Amino acid sequence: MPTNGTPAPRRRGRRPRHGQPVIDRALALLAAFDAGHRTLSLAELSRRSEIPPSSALRLATRLQEWGALERDEEGHFRVGLRLLEVATLAPRGHGLREVALPFMNDLAEVTHQHVQLAVRDGMQALLVERLSGHRAAPVEYRTGGRLPLHSTGVGLVLLAFAPRDVQEELLAEPIHREPDKQLIPAEKLRRTLAEVRRERLAIFRRQDEAEAIVSVAAPIFERDDVLAGVLGVLVPKRVAQPRHLGLAVQTAARGISRELGARPLS
Repeated sequence: MPTNGTPAPRRRGRRPRHGQPVIDRALALLAAFDAGHRTLSLAELSRRSEIPPSSALRLATRLQEWGALERDEEGHFRVGLRLLEVATLAPRGHGLREVALPFMNDLAEVTHQHVQLAVRDGMQALLVERLSGHRAAPVEYRTGGRLPLHSTGVGLVLLAFAPRDVQEELLAEPIHREPDKQLIPAEKLRRTLAEVRRERLAIFRRQDEAEAIVSVAAPIFERDDVLAGVLGVLVPKRVAQPRHLGLAVQTAARGISRELGARPLS
């Protein structure tokens, strides 16, 4: 007690940054995990989420009790299966995936390469599913991963049919092709997007470290001609027949669209 007789103020734990709500801190913990950091120690979890260790442990323990996190014998944290259970309820992901899988399997049987299903999430493409043949060319894309809209076949389709304000936001900034970082003039990208809308098909050639890859993608629609997602195939350039493959991808995409209630093309 201070000498003036006034009760000492009650000491509390460290306040979150800028009054950050508990839910935001819990989400920051989950966001600390990514493809390169699937398992994290408490110290790593604290550092990557920018949350003090004591608070990180308290929140992580609560998330573990709910099933959003799991903990191994060494005390390291990893994403829990409860999140997968919740994620399967997303209509733009799992519902689309259920309808698309039979058509994707058909394409995989024909191409023996990578067949992709993606949706737009903000300014990126989110890969909902990927089927890959045993001898498919190695690629970095994974289910649940994110892809650039301007440098992938599936991304170009999603961008071409995105609202105008989304397109203008991306076109307002310098656009560099990946992975070579070559500048793409905005007008050139506008012409590409117009062609994708007209043809309902995107063909994108990408030079990876191992070999050149060709991506062929077509839009999937649902009722009222709303874009539901995009179907794509990745093949090595040395065996690619883009136009021939494009017909197969478009046919599969129209089949998925029909199952989702889209009107047939006139």
